[in-house]
Amino acid sequence: MAKTILVVEDDKNISDLLQMYLKREGYEVFAAYDGGEGVSMFSQVKPDLVLLDLMLPVLDGWGVCRAIRQQGPTPVIMLTAKGELDDKVAGLKEGADDYITKPFEMRELLARVEAVLRRGTTARQTSRRLTFDKLVIDMDSFELIVDGKKLEAPPKEMELLYCLASSPNRVFSRNELLDEVWGYEYFGDSRTVDVHIKRLRDKLEGVSDQWSLKTIWTRGYKFEVL
Repeated sequence: MAKTILVVEDDKNISDLLQMYLKREGYEVFAAYDGGEGVSMFSQVKPDLVLLDLMLPVLDGWGVCRAIRQQGPTPVIMLTAKGELDDKVAGLKEGADDYITKPFEMRELLARVEAVLRRGTTARQTSRRLTFDKLVIDMDSFELIVDGKKLEAPPKEMELLYCLASSPNRVFSRNELLDEVWGYEYFGDSRTVDVHIKRLRDKLEGVSDQWSLKTIWTRGYKFEVL
């Protein structure tokens, strides 16, 4: 059965081009041309992945991403003409799984789509749940439970934490984490990892004296278990 992709893009020329290439790759494609329509269509279609423009009429891409995250962990790749770090960070904070700056090569975008969808399929095929003192990382239900309370966490934060906690006390370099969590097809930079680590620390710091998220200077990060 073909994977479904929702394209939310107000530039009709770009939208038409994306739809054409995605359909050639065998995807079933739906299109919305403003943020409000995008949220409505997402609820109707329940796509496997969303390609989401940032600068949209009615409701911007950040708002659309928040609405999608309220309904589940569907992967989101943000498309934007803005390349500033602040905009990238804002997109990641709202739960975007990846970020690509216009103009982009269609081959690069298709590789990212394939990689994100493949990681999602692998995650669903294997039962994944980790339990530590006052911490549960449940990748089957995409739930992060900290000190008995369920916290909201975007999919990439969950995957990053699961990757680190699956190998306690192992030091991962930023590049290793990019490969493990974002995939070797990822074309971004290592600051993406730092952004996600900082947000995880905001949620986890001081919760338990039996484990912690550690920075190993010049080397990377580890989930330290005492």
